[in-house]
Amino acid sequence: MRPRLWQWLLHPKLTMAVRIALGLVFIAAALPKIGDPPGFAKAIWAYQLVPGPALNPMALVLPWLELFCGLALCLGIWIRAAAAWVAMMLLAFGFALSINLARHHPVDCGCFGGAAQKTMAEQFADMRWSLLRDAGLLLLAGQVLLASGLKARSVGQVE
Repeated sequence: MRPRLWQWLLHPKLTMAVRIALGLVFIAAALPKIGDPPGFAKAIWAYQLVPGPALNPMALVLPWLELFCGLALCLGIWIRAAAAWVAMMLLAFGFALSINLARHHPVDCGCFGGAAQKTMAEQFADMRWSLLRDAGLLLLAGQVLLASGLKARSVGQVE
């Protein structure tokens, strides 16, 4: 039973679907931020984790990194590098959300652009859902990394 499960989890068609879905999520997340760097800088500032001088460079660079990684995953180029960067970004996003949850400091995740005004309870609920979403996306990135790593090893053995 286990070998069949691994075969299914690492099947090339599943891996392609996962990397395209993950890529589209990151493209969708990047576009509103690219269009509104000051708004994204405010979202980063709200976390109270980044020193002031780093806010603007982060607000300018991070969305483009998300876009390039999303495009790379969708197009099937630099798959391992893009999936690794996506995994690192998801870990950083999850860490930042977790710190603010632990501090009881509600923040809008800033993931897909601006958000409507919400009560504190709604913001905390959104933060928890964002953590769950990021954990799920991290699992998808892990699947792509694992499948592409095994593919790279098998190609290396054939050569």
